[in-house]
Amino acid sequence: MVAAFAERLKEVNPLYIAFDTLKTLQINLGNLCNLNCTHCHVSASARGTKVMGTGVMEKIARFLSRHQGLTLDITGGCPEMNPDFRFLIERTDGLAAPRIVRSNLAIMAEPGMEWLPEYCSRHGLTITASLPCYQEENVDRQRGKGVYAKSIAVLKELNSLGYGKTLELNLVYNPGGHYLPGSQEELQGAYKTELFSRHGIVFNNLFTITNAPVGRFRDYLEAQGSYERYMNLLAIRFNPAAAGGIMCRTLISVDWQGGIYNCDFNQAIGMHVARDDGSPMTIDDLDEAAMVGREIHLSQHCYCCTAGEGSSCAGALAL
Repeated sequence: MVAAFAERLKEVNPLYIAFDTLKTLQINLGNLCNLNCTHCHVSASARGTKVMGTGVMEKIARFLSRHQGLTLDITGGCPEMNPDFRFLIERTDGLAAPRIVRSNLAIMAEPGMEWLPEYCSRHGLTITASLPCYQEENVDRQRGKGVYAKSIAVLKELNSLGYGKTLELNLVYNPGGHYLPGSQEELQGAYKTELFSRHGIVFNNLFTITNAPVGRFRDYLEAQGSYERYMNLLAIRFNPAAAGGIMCRTLISVDWQGGIYNCDFNQAIGMHVARDDGSPMTIDDLDEAAMVGREIHLSQHCYCCTAGEGSSCAGALAL
């Protein structure tokens, strides 16, 4: 029997189950994606129908204008596929730093999307890009045939525009199955060596992110008969040193309709930040949701953020 995650967290420090200070506003532009990855916690695909519109984007911009100094973290699905992606970027110019776009890289090689690398560089966007391995076979197995070649071509173009040098380019590793990432420091060293020696590619940081047992990845685990085993692994590898750095203490997640959550994983399962009466909060309630001391909504999938070296959108928590 796996102990309740909230109780484990409270045992380490009672303050860890409460919101601290808002540092990052993460917005999910929807579940449209040109890929169909097995580990995707939002089950994104080309058939996605959840698409954030300009009304929600405008409210995000107004919130940022009132709260200077926040990080804007833009994710999906594939955020660049949102038809109003350019509206969001241009409306938030000067309102947040950094502004992070979480890209799958391959989208920038799709017909009609070739404008993306130069556009991102012109607006000074940080690119945090998924590349689950530096070997072609492993990437194509997880993300689809030909994705590795597209990703490498895009990385070379990004380097030519200054990414990895004067503009920030980060890569993301996630496991290809039901196991934890290895050492982030060691993986970063291997990625830098292999990508430079094979392709001349440079980047700033590698982030390791543990697969969350929700969405399509949970479906995969259950189909393999591995869900309970994976949950036990996450709980057994609970690391108290990672507990204080969990991202839900400093991040609020916004969905395509303006609903708000303590993280993107909670968003994937519909676990809203709620008012005292249980009704879901929206972007209009962001100031209240980000109050210091508000209790965080936690569940068993949260063990993925404290297992091993820990995991967050900025990588390991306990190096």
